[in-house]
Formats: sequence, structure tokens, C-alpha cells
Amino acid sequence: MKTAVITFPASNCDRDARTALAKVTGREPVAIWHREREIPKDIDFVVVPGGFSYGDYLRSGAIAARSPIMQDLKKRADNGLLVAGFCNGFQVLTEAGLLPGALMRNRDLKFVCKPQKLTIANGKSRFTKAYNGKKDIVIPIAHHDGNYFADKKTIDSLEKNGQVIFRYDGNPNGSLNDIAGIVNEAGNVLGMMPHPERVVDQSVGGTDGTDLFKSVLNSLT
Repeated sequence: MKTAVITFPASNCDRDARTALAKVTGREPVAIWHREREIPKDIDFVVVPGGFSYGDYLRSGAIAARSPIMQDLKKRADNGLLVAGFCNGFQVLTEAGLLPGALMRNRDLKFVCKPQKLTIANGKSRFTKAYNGKKDIVIPIAHHDGNYFADKKTIDSLEKNGQVIFRYDGNPNGSLNDIAGIVNEAGNVLGMMPHPERVVDQSVGGTDGTDLFKSVLNSLT
């Protein structure tokens, strides 16, 4: 599997994402600067990392969603490329129209940063199969605008189609239906507020993020 990580101005989890991908796949990922216009043709999986792209001005992810590389990412995703956005990456993907809904200011108007228990709501997705039926995991969160919102029709569709992949256990931000992560209708684009790239090594707090990356790897082999 050949992977890539996009970096925007003020991304701060791109290095974590590259480290996690290298650890799981055994190959260094390609680093893509946001002003590039094409993703290399042989890339199998792209991560849009967390951080504070463009300082969260306007709306979190809104400016990054209009970076040159995003046009090609959207085109490639529409053709089946696997994509995951973590934290700010989730915000970017919703702002770019790759995923439905929006991430609003947290319910209590405070930044939350802590290990967070999640429930795997769909263990059969391309991002969760390697968990092998495991239901509860702990993935850290660190965000100010993680309150997932969509209109009722969209929420009903996400639930009906099994597009809700992760839910919070003890909702930290007010997200509708405790939603922590969703996929698009085709199942190849994931957005989640928690940071799986931060828990792939026991020495830094846990390994519950590892099986997400293994799931992607297994789905391509």
C-alpha cells in the first residue's frame, strides 16, 4: 500500500499521521503540500491530518478545503481512492463536500483534550474490519469545533446506510447521535474527530488506532 499525507499551513498532526502510516505499512508515506495540484497516480490511501489549517479563520477547514490539491482529491475520491480525515481533516472534508454535515463549536464552548472512549458502530467498514468485532476503543480527542451537525434527512440517511462508524461514549461536544466518525455513501472516505494516528504505540498511550490503519491495508490486499 502506498500512502500520502496532505499538509496545509498550520497542520500539526501531519507528522503523527506519517509516523503511524510508516509503522503499519512499513513504507514511508508521500508528503503532499496543499498547493500541489495532483496526487501521485500510484497512491492508494490519503490522510488529511489534524491541526488548525489556516489558523481556523473563517470556519475550521473552510480555507483548506479550497486549496489546489483538494480538487484532485475530490476527483480521485469520487473514483474510489481511500481517504481519511482526522480532526481538522474531518472539518476539511465536510467543507470540501466529500462528506455531509458540518462540525460546529463544541456544546460547552471549550476546547476538549482527553482520551475518549468510542463505540465502533459499524465493524464491517473498510476502516474497521481489522478490529474483528471489538466494540469499545479509546482514541484521544483534541478539538474546539467537533460538534457534528446535519439536517434530519442526512442523519436518518447516515444511520440507515450504516455510515456512522464511530460514536462517543459520553458525548464530549454535543454531536448529534453521539457521532464521532462517518463515511461517505460509497464507504471509501472517512471523517472522524478523534486522532487514531496518536495511538499506534503503547509507549505513547495505546494502540487502539492501529487496527484502523490495518483495516485500510487489508482492504487493499
